Amino acid sequence: MADIKKEIENVFGNQLRIRVSGVCLKEDSILLIKHLSIGKEGVLWAPPGGGMKFGETIIETLKREFLEETGLIIETGELILVNEYLESPLHAIELFFKVTVLEGELKMGSDPEMSPENQIISEIKYIQFKELALMESEQLHSMFNTYKKVSDFLQPVLFQQNIKD
Repeated sequence: MADIKKEIENVFGNQLRIRVSGVCLKEDSILLIKHLSIGKEGVLWAPPGGGMKFGETIIETLKREFLEETGLIIETGELILVNEYLESPLHAIELFFKVTVLEGELKMGSDPEMSPENQIISEIKYIQFKELALMESEQLHSMFNTYKKVSDFLQPVLFQQNIKD
C-alpha cells in the first residue's frame, strides 16, 4: 500500500489537475468506482472520471475516461457540479456532468496512469442511494454531502470545496 500511495503522489500530486467525471443514474442508483489508497480510510467511492490531457476537450476527456474505466460509451449531458478538492499533495478542480449510456457492457477498467501492479480501481457497480446512506461518509466522494437521492441531481450547478488541512 505504501508503494501505491507513493505512486499516487508521484503521478497526481503537487500539481493542479482538472478532472472530468460522469454521473450515470439508473432508477434509484448511481454508477460508482471504488478506488483504493485514496481518501481518509484508504477507500473512495466516486463517479467514473479522470484528468484532462493537454489539447483534449472536456467532453473528449469524459468520454475517454468513462470508456477506460467502465467499458461504456456515453453521451454527455449538463454540468451539475464543480468541486474543488485539496488535500495535500492532491489538488483538483472536478467537473461533474450527467451522462447517458449509449452502448457497451459494464466492466471494470483500469487507470492507465498507474502501473499494472498499483491499480487503484478495485470495483465498479451501480449503488442504490439507500445503500449509500448506510456507508461511511469518509468512503464516499464529498459530492454525496449534497446529492443524497436521484432527485437532488435536478438541482442547478453547485460549487463546493473539499479542503483539508
